[in-house]
Amino acid sequence: MLVLNRFQAPPDTQDGFLERAHAALAALARCPGYRSGRLARALEDPAAWTLVTEWESVGAYRRALGNFDVKVHATPLLAESLDEPSAFETLAAAAPGEPVVITASDRSTEPWR
Repeated sequence: MLVLNRFQAPPDTQDGFLERAHAALAALARCPGYRSGRLARALEDPAAWTLVTEWESVGAYRRALGNFDVKVHATPLLAESLDEPSAFETLAAAAPGEPVVITASDRSTEPWR
């Protein structure tokens, strides 16, 4: 699963944004089920940032959010992210030079579940 949090942090008002984002990424990276992560800034807008993490499952990500270090270092930063969907399930992927692999959704087909 992929988690994408977007932030607006204008250069003149970042107030330690980079240090807090690095600490958040480090805390998340120490959790079981973490696969990868990166902090990126938009080329066209230096105030637009994203923190992207990849997890082996929804459960691993949810358990990570309960981790003490994540609560201290990541949760306050994540609370500043733009209010929009941030967790995505991967439904198709391709490694370099490989064919696309399609994965079935984990979401229930029954809306009442």
